[in-house]
Amino acid sequence: MRNAADREQVQQAKEKQLRGRERELEDVRLVLGTPSGRRIFWRYLDECGVFRTSFTGNSTTFFNEGARNIGLKIMADINDADPAFLMTMTKESKIDL
Repeated sequence: MRNAADREQVQQAKEKQLRGRERELEDVRLVLGTPSGRRIFWRYLDECGVFRTSFTGNSTTFFNEGARNIGLKIMADINDADPAFLMTMTKESKIDL
């Protein structure tokens, strides 16, 4: 966008951003549409510590919180793409144990 005061340019920039986000979510849907894609995303969520506390009582907490923040962003993308994937992944993770 060259001119933030130009309403048409602002609208075009918003539309471009929305198209980009929808493309990202479609990519997430495509990957999560496969069992292997769901397993890898589930592993990332687990490794990021999304399902456990990050508190350690020392400075490691800060590192853990950083990893957890990334995991929460991944989880938000999954939820934005299709909330049903989280339930499917949870069920499948119980089977793999």
